Amino acid sequence: MLACGVLLASCVLYATLGSGGWPGNLLLAAGLLLPLALPAPGIARYRRRTYAWATLCVTPYFIYGTTEAVANPQVRVAAGAILITSLALFVALVAYLRLTRPSRAVDQGS
Repeated sequence: MLACGVLLASCVLYATLGSGGWPGNLLLAAGLLLPLALPAPGIARYRRRTYAWATLCVTPYFIYGTTEAVANPQVRVAAGAILITSLALFVALVAYLRLTRPSRAVDQGS
């Protein structure tokens, strides 16, 4: 959840650095935070299925961070923060899924 909080903070930071004025920055922040809001209820309830598809919600952050880090030198630090935290969130989601994987019974086939 720490990676999710850092990703949220870096998205808000990046939105405040934008040059679109207050309405443009608000729309940018909403667009950046929407993919995090979708799986939040299921993650709060520790549903494995939500953790599984939440990994797909991290992809836009990774793509956005990579694109901005390469193409926009003025916001390279904020884009780097988004990139690093998106990777950390992805690793945390996959680690949770691996650690809580149900054990399979050994097949006693004849």
